[in-house]
Amino acid sequence: MFELSPRHRKVREAAREVAARVDAFAAEADESTEVHAGVLDALRASGLARHVVPAAHGGESETLDPLTITVVREALMYSSAHLDSLFAMQGIGSYSLAVGGTDELRRAWLPRVAALEAIAGVALTEPDVGSDLRAVTTTVDRVAGGVRVHGRKSFITNGGAADFYCVLGREGDDGYSMVLVPADAPGLTVTRGSDLIAPHILGELDFDGVVVPEENRLGVPRKAFSLMLQTLAVFRVSVAGSAVGLAQAALDEALRHVTTREQFGRPLIHLGAVAQNVALSWTEVETARAIAYRAAALAGSDPLARLDMSSIAKVGATEAAGRVVDRSLQVMGRFGLVRGSKIERLYRNARPLRVYEGATEVLLDSLARRLAKGVS
Repeated sequence: MFELSPRHRKVREAAREVAARVDAFAAEADESTEVHAGVLDALRASGLARHVVPAAHGGESETLDPLTITVVREALMYSSAHLDSLFAMQGIGSYSLAVGGTDELRRAWLPRVAALEAIAGVALTEPDVGSDLRAVTTTVDRVAGGVRVHGRKSFITNGGAADFYCVLGREGDDGYSMVLVPADAPGLTVTRGSDLIAPHILGELDFDGVVVPEENRLGVPRKAFSLMLQTLAVFRVSVAGSAVGLAQAALDEALRHVTTREQFGRPLIHLGAVAQNVALSWTEVETARAIAYRAAALAGSDPLARLDMSSIAKVGATEAAGRVVDRSLQVMGRFGLVRGSKIERLYRNARPLRVYEGATEVLLDSLARRLAKGVS
């Protein structure tokens, strides 16, 4: 069993307190495709967003700690996917700014991100580009007035809610650049994205020759693809924590049902198949938690070097969450099928975890290539 340090346990308790405050309206928040005011207020008051911004710009620690972010996401997701997403995206959306922005740009935005006075977004995927981000067609060009961004981004979390977007585009024949584009930049149009089985803040972003100052570049021109990789290296493992939180919530919901509902003269927990299902779910939750914590701790020293372990944790925990929530719904029988029930909400919220920040198949393919090279 992986033991958290006193500091990590303290942060986890703070996150659990926020989750408990949100729990009363979590179902409403998880149906929202706009920022839920109650969730925003609770998260802002908690100060938890300071854990995804460096201390030099209003954050908590000198460098971001993947284990802290992972345990926070576990606690938040236990209550609400909307709460978890709002917290996580403050870091995912601003990390390339924290690493690659100018001092002036960081001073302008990062303290506001830490205080949740500005909502962050990152624009990577496109209508025809998902996992293969090297195929992006959005262009970044140097022009007389600064840097011009032209193209379309699709399925962008916080699209329409964010105050700025860190945008990945192609510059020249073989270069990739990132640029910070404020949400109110002339030429940027945001429309509402698709409705998902688990409601989510999504937007479609059209950059019609948007021009921003040269100082809004993030990282080295034409060599900024690494910024996106660094973001994944720090935050991918935290998805495993989110999956553990959801799986624990599903298991607890199932346990409440099977210990109070009687069939054939005794509680369901005493029926062999039911008992084995919840015991197996408990086993998977604890296994997923252990690998998530271990991978997050390893990522703290060198996130890029530990990306394989982060991918393993992400795959293992998200796939386990899918099995646990399915098993939990099954032992609840017809009550698990009720629209609007907590287990139904968890069932829908579990599914996207296996797709975003690296779909299971993409990550397994990458891990297999690493094994073929003799890396283990």
